[in-house]
Formats: sequence, structure tokens, C-alpha cells
Amino acid sequence: MKTVGIIALSSTVEEEKINNAANNLRRLGYNVKLSKNIFDKKRYLAGCDEDKVVELHRFFADNDIDIIMCARGGYGAIRLINKIDYEIIKSNPKPFVGFSDVTALLLMIYKRTGLVTYHGPMACSDFGDKISGDNALSLSQDERDFTFEYFIKALEDRELDFEGVKLYKAGSACGIIWGGNLATTVSLCGQDFIPDKDFIFFAEDLNEPVYKIDRMFCQLLNIKDFRNKCKGIVLGDFLQTDNQVWLEDFFQELGNKLNIPLAGGFKISHNRKKITLPIGKNARLDNLKLILKG
Repeated sequence: MKTVGIIALSSTVEEEKINNAANNLRRLGYNVKLSKNIFDKKRYLAGCDEDKVVELHRFFADNDIDIIMCARGGYGAIRLINKIDYEIIKSNPKPFVGFSDVTALLLMIYKRTGLVTYHGPMACSDFGDKISGDNALSLSQDERDFTFEYFIKALEDRELDFEGVKLYKAGSACGIIWGGNLATTVSLCGQDFIPDKDFIFFAEDLNEPVYKIDRMFCQLLNIKDFRNKCKGIVLGDFLQTDNQVWLEDFFQELGNKLNIPLAGGFKISHNRKKITLPIGKNARLDNLKLILKG
């Protein structure tokens, strides 16, 4: 039986959600370990940076932990990126999973160690619901099965293919799959974070107006390495934006301007129904189809 280590590296967490997540993961067949800082609080943060880094190092070095899953996003991960000993991570490779604010760690761990990281579910947001009377998770069966199925498939290094729903620019592209939450990715500007290989960039976000989405893409594309190595773009959900028509216009304009394949409507999301993407894995984008090679 594999062990999931749940760690708090961003915003504060609710004790009830963590306890629910631990119980739900046990019902799905895992042992669970919680980080020592899991309930710490410092303003809006899950404790102090130094304690978070100590726990991150300890979790990677712990041979009894098979998968490290972040408790939640919010804010705080970017405060850690220059405090981490990446040699500890490189010497103790294991899946590290999260999304949203955790994107900063997913991308920096991949850049500094070459270790594939996983843009996927987190304890509170995806497993933190109360358990219903039949001992099933309270999120819908469809949501649970979809998210958990693709989480397991990604961890098992299977070949995966996903279908988008909106083609903004036709074409084919190859490269590693790389990206995450758009705002968090942009927050890494100033760091050495762009991959050394050609990549297909994936992005999603929540509660951002269209002009900010426009600005964030422009900021990334102003980086020469990003512009030269980005061979295609895969879009997930951009939830709770201010004008859907403007957003569609912007993505169409972006595809035409860059003249690289650009497809949208993939289940990369802050919603519960989400796919897991292994950052650094070889991929191919063929019009609306994204194929991740095993």
C-alpha cells in the first residue's frame, strides 16, 4: 500500500478538510502522513517559510512516503523557491503533486532537478469533502472517478490522450508538456525557470479579467526563450473571467499572431473535474488532440 504525504506549502488549511482528505485517501487505498506544519498559521500563510522547507526536505528524504501531495494553493509557494535544497529532491525522486499556487514549485523543481512533477489534485480542494453515509466521497461519482482515474494514469506513466473542444490555430507540435496556473507562472519572471527543451505550454486560471490574461501572456512572450521554445499552447479553464467574448477573441488573436497550434477546452482546472499533467513528459499536440507519451 502506497503512502501519500500531505504537506502545507501555501495558504493556511482547515483542519476539517485535512482530516476529511486523509480519511478519503485511506478509503481509496492509501496510507497517509501529514506534515508537522500542516495546521500552522502565520497571517495568510501555513506557517513560516523555514518550517515549510524543512518539511519539504523531510518528505522527499522519507523512504516511507511514495507521493507528496500539497494540501492547497492560495499563496506562499514562491517564497520558498530560493530556500529549497534541490539536491535533496534530486537524490530522492518521487511524485510531487499540486496546482494553482503550487505551480511555482512544480516548475522550479522540474527546472532545477529534471524530476517530472504533476499538475494535479490537492488534498483540501479535491479530497477534502465530508464522507457520506455510504463511505463514498461526497463529490459526484463522475467527478471523483474522472479526477482519480487520470491522477492514477499519470502516476503510472501511461500513454494518455486528451481531446480539446475549441481549435484556435490548427497544426501539430512536439515538446515536453509544461505550464500550470498562468498568474503563478508569470510570478516566476526574474527566475531561471524556462525549460531547456521545446515545450507545449498549458495554462489555466481563476478570477482574472481578460486584460490581465492578455498582459500575462504578453509578459511570457516577451521572454526570448519562452517565445522560441513554445511550440504549441493548450488552454484549460479560465473561470470567472469578466467577458467570455473578449477572452475568445484574445485566444483567436493569439493563435494567429504566434502561428503555432493553439487549442482550448481541456480539463485543466480549478474545478474538481480535472486531468493530471506530468510536467516534463514528452507530448504531441495535433489540432485538438494532446497525446502524452508513456
